[in-house]
Amino acid sequence: MKAKEVHKLSEEELKVETQRLRKRLFELRTQSVTEKIQDTSQFGKVRRDIAKLLTEASSRRKRVPAA
Repeated sequence: MKAKEVHKLSEEELKVETQRLRKRLFELRTQSVTEKIQDTSQFGKVRRDIAKLLTEASSRRKRVPAA
């Protein structure tokens, strides 16, 4: 996921995408225990995407002035 794609997402889409990626990471971890994973680089890619989403969400919260 590119940074431009992350910037275009709404607040709700950020939450949904983060949940989806966390579920994917959980599935990868369970697969690694039960079977052989072909592409182990998926772990890093998913974790990096989660970090991008969380960073964007955090920066948006800091940008919004307190009412």
